[in-house]
Amino acid sequence: MGFFIGTDVGGTFTDLWVAGSGGDTRVFKSPTTPDVLGGVVDSIEMAAESYGLTFKRFCEQIERFGHGTTVGLNALLTGSAAKTAILTTRGFGDTLEIGRLRRQTSGMNETEYTDAYLRNQFAPLVPRSLVVEIDERIDVSGAVITPLDEQQARGELRKLGPQGVEAVAVCTLWSTYNPVHEKRLRELAREELPGAFISVSHEISPAVGEYARMSTTAANAALGPLAGRYLSRLESTLREAGMRVPVLMMTCAGGVLPTDVLSDRPAFALFSGPAGGVMGSLAIGAQIGLENMLTIDIGGTSFDVGVIAGGKPIMRSEIAIAGADIRVHSIDVDSIGAGGGSIASVQFGELRVGPKSAGANPGPACYGRGGVLPTATDADLVLGVLDPDNFLGGRMKLDIEAARRAIADHVARPLGMSLAEAAWGIREVLDSRMADLLRRMTIERGYDPRDFVLFASGGAGPSHAWVLSAELGLDRFVVPAAATAVSAFGTGNSDLGFTTESPAYARVRPGATPMAGQLAKISAEIASTVAEVRRNLERAAAAGNTRIERLASVRFRGQTHHLDIPLEADAFDLAAYGSVVARFEKNYETLFGRGAAFSRAGYEILSVRAVGTGALPPPAQATKGEPLAFSKTRKVVFRDPKAPLDTAIYLTTFPAEGAGVDGPAIIEFPGQSVVVPPGARATADGFGNLHVRSAA
Repeated sequence: MGFFIGTDVGGTFTDLWVAGSGGDTRVFKSPTTPDVLGGVVDSIEMAAESYGLTFKRFCEQIERFGHGTTVGLNALLTGSAAKTAILTTRGFGDTLEIGRLRRQTSGMNETEYTDAYLRNQFAPLVPRSLVVEIDERIDVSGAVITPLDEQQARGELRKLGPQGVEAVAVCTLWSTYNPVHEKRLRELAREELPGAFISVSHEISPAVGEYARMSTTAANAALGPLAGRYLSRLESTLREAGMRVPVLMMTCAGGVLPTDVLSDRPAFALFSGPAGGVMGSLAIGAQIGLENMLTIDIGGTSFDVGVIAGGKPIMRSEIAIAGADIRVHSIDVDSIGAGGGSIASVQFGELRVGPKSAGANPGPACYGRGGVLPTATDADLVLGVLDPDNFLGGRMKLDIEAARRAIADHVARPLGMSLAEAAWGIREVLDSRMADLLRRMTIERGYDPRDFVLFASGGAGPSHAWVLSAELGLDRFVVPAAATAVSAFGTGNSDLGFTTESPAYARVRPGATPMAGQLAKISAEIASTVAEVRRNLERAAAAGNTRIERLASVRFRGQTHHLDIPLEADAFDLAAYGSVVARFEKNYETLFGRGAAFSRAGYEILSVRAVGTGALPPPAQATKGEPLAFSKTRKVVFRDPKAPLDTAIYLTTFPAEGAGVDGPAIIEFPGQSVVVPPGARATADGFGNLHVRSAA
């Protein structure tokens, strides 16, 4: 028997999805441990026990192991990454301090932006004392203005060793056009600081804009030793137990790669968990014929939203972490601190829920681990949405009295309301915050949410989906069979994927066309990026079925932001240029409204990118299931906290095709509870996914 494995380490739980060679699929969840590795091993041990195997025998039969983790993300957020120094051009040592005049507000939402107490909460990724200015200078054309002073550079590097520096980021001015000084500084750093992790900007972030390039290179360097140690421990633990296949890491851009391919660029896997969730929904949507999906993943700590349009995830070129802009091409997943562990409190007479979370330890009050503050999970328990005796398939008992005490002490009494009203208030506040994020990700970006189907995932997603669908005007939503572990499902079902970028700058005046030299330069960079993608996919053992997409970053002359426009071939001539700018203007007006395009400004082409995909054989998945077994009836609050409804409770692990129930009902899987509101009907498809459609 062979096993296809997908794992994802979240802030509260570590999820594991398993597909056996016979097609049966199972999901396992284990509390995330401080060292991360422990939670992964615990979940694998649970799976082995489920199949009646020892840990070693189970590992020996693993045919694929996909992985996503928050290790790097948490390290940057908590300041626990490796001690890092930066080497940069003389006069540019303050780049991280200055940022873009918004460094201390980057990534904040509207509410956070107006809160002065949240300013300056994040220090620069590297303190100014560890930013070293080197005597050298290259200009915008790539010409050497000031030769590299190697003696001065060696002297500065020797000072870093006694300070305990573990990693070095090299980011010099205009290295995107001539990296000769960065390459030599890397050699010097290896000689003077043997064992240090070295990251150079022209390889990690080869694009115009020294701030984002420096912050990205610094983040990559800071994560190198940490990610290397963690992944090395994970691989060695599993290999010692008999696993013969490599660990495939999910990248921010939505493909998986062996850890050795990502060893020099750990920043590319920063958002592996959220990316895995979107890729999991994409794979499920392809199975059932859907191309437009809104993906939501509600875990214990956060609420993640992604958009899939036309069968492709919406992408972005930067992510904001710890007040810094990290230039890593990524699936566009936006998050807020809203999940099952979100803490409810009364501040200045107002009920607030999140962004602080109780996490896995102590967790919600009902977990019985010492938590005394009320959370969204406690509210769901009090409202009847959750069964205290059947949480996580009965593997964990919930203390409903502790949940009632927490809500009564911290919400109901301070606001002078009943326990049920307080619990419902927590749900309303949380759902409103989630609906606002969904609107920002759709309406504010030019999408009509009614053109999409909501995919509800995460442990709490299926219980909130009915409210969020109604808020967006949708008549149905889908709950995947593996909803409680959709990110793990994504890591176990995604193809190989590698993305690379090269600078290819051309500034074109209105009414003019690029010069022949500019066209030749862009063509050469397209060919170079495509070749690099092919090399890395071959290194990752891609065998046939390789697809490569080419894109150009385009903006109106003088603008700050750009759009990525597809290219049809490596050759970039005048006809290709005309096609690109025409498509750019069309996309621009789709996003910002008819008439928003302004061709009289001229255009700028900033860079080109190649996105490669290498197909991996998907695991077989069972299409058989079981009937929805009626368990009991209990009171559940839907719209009115004063009028709970008698609600039928059904149990299943994998519903049979065609199985269905009418609301009000709750269908309990191990790890997730699907709420079917009054007037709606839930029906299972051939892959165990539930389609919940309202009668209206």
